This record gives sequence, C-alpha cells and structure tokens, in this order.
Amino acid sequence: MESFEDLGFSKVDFDREKRQGFPEVIYGEGKTTEQIKIIMSKLIEEHGKVMVTRVDKEKGQALMEVFPLAKYDATSRILLYGAPTQQFGGEVMVLCAGTSDLFVAEEAAITATWMGCKVNRLYDVGVAGIDRLLAYRDEIQKASVLIVVAGMEGALPSVVGGLVQRPVIAVPTSVGYGAHLQGLTPLLAMLSSCASGMSVVNIDNGFGAGYQATLILKLASEGVNNEVIIS
Repeated sequence: MESFEDLGFSKVDFDREKRQGFPEVIYGEGKTTEQIKIIMSKLIEEHGKVMVTRVDKEKGQALMEVFPLAKYDATSRILLYGAPTQQFGGEVMVLCAGTSDLFVAEEAAITATWMGCKVNRLYDVGVAGIDRLLAYRDEIQKASVLIVVAGMEGALPSVVGGLVQRPVIAVPTSVGYGAHLQGLTPLLAMLSSCASGMSVVNIDNGFGAGYQATLILKLASEGVNNEVIIS
C-alpha cells in the first residue's frame, strides 16, 4: 500500500504511525459526517483504531450508528474507535483551574489515555482557592508529566511549575471575561511565566498537550543513550 490514499477531499496518511509512532488523528470540525466516515473506515482498515477530535454530538451519534464499537465523549467532543496497543510507564496528571475548563482538560486526558498513558485527573483547583491545590501536593509531585489547564488570568500552571521537578505543559483556555480576550490573556501570561521547565500550547489545544505528554513518556519508556561526551 502507498503511504497515503487520495480521496479527493482528503489524503489519508497511512504512514504516520511509522513516522511518528501514532496513526493520523482526524480533526472533525468543519468536516461532514460522510467525510469523517470515509476517513475513519480507511484508518480502521489500516490501523484498527482511530481518534476523531472536535466532533459535535449530532455527528458523534451518526458515526456511532455506522461504527457501533466507537465511543463518544460529549465533554471533550472526542470519538474513539479501538484501544491503545502500547502502555507507557509513568503517569500524566491533568489539572484544570475550574469546571468551565473541563472541555479542554478532558480532551487532553482522553488523548493521552488513548495513546497509551496512565492518566490521573485533578479538577477545579484554581488559584482563587489555592488550598484545594495544595491539599494534593504529594500526588502532584509524584506525576511524571503535568498538563495544567486554565482560563481567566492563567495563573495555575506557574504555581504548579513552582512545586514540581517534572515537565509542565500549560494550556490556556477561552474561558473568561472581556479583558481575557478569548484566551489571549492567559496565553501571554503562560508564555511570560517565571516557572522553569514549563511549555505552552495553543488556546484550547488539549489534544496537543495530551500528545506532547505522551511523547515525553514514550521517550522515557524507550530509554536514551546515557553516554556522556566530554569535550
């Protein structure tokens, strides 16, 4: 089989799992149900599994009628078919500041789980009630990678970053009032953070954060060359 198949409206990338370790993921927003169905069929035939992100409830229900083994999560708007074929060591912890951020946090958590990570969730622990966060300090410090989701002023990732010696992936959300600017304010705050070892993905990009956390655990599970070169 060629590395991709041209369907006219889409070129399905069969070679992506070989190149990147995971099959192509379908971005569902803007695609019709019929288009998603055809792409899903091709990916299932090749890989036995598929993930579709940003699928509304109507499309999700229609696709589950075609693929009865598929599962749809309304909070994250993710449709899944199949299960991970590999499990990585360590743990991803997904934290979010408030319940309104759950749609992004769950997108991150479900992505990382489907790709083979053990995921722990800690929700509604924003800095406005910081005792809620500090009550779980021991659990937070045991995590291998932390995905921290926040809207409003976006302060939570900086606080978490100051508590741990592990990678922190910050995710700004579009949740907030006017000067929040649909997520631009927390995005800039996170990019300006003084917490070391923190990286930032795009606004509402839970999928990107989950994928990045998985790559970190995948690399750790594979091991690296520990040779030290002294010049």
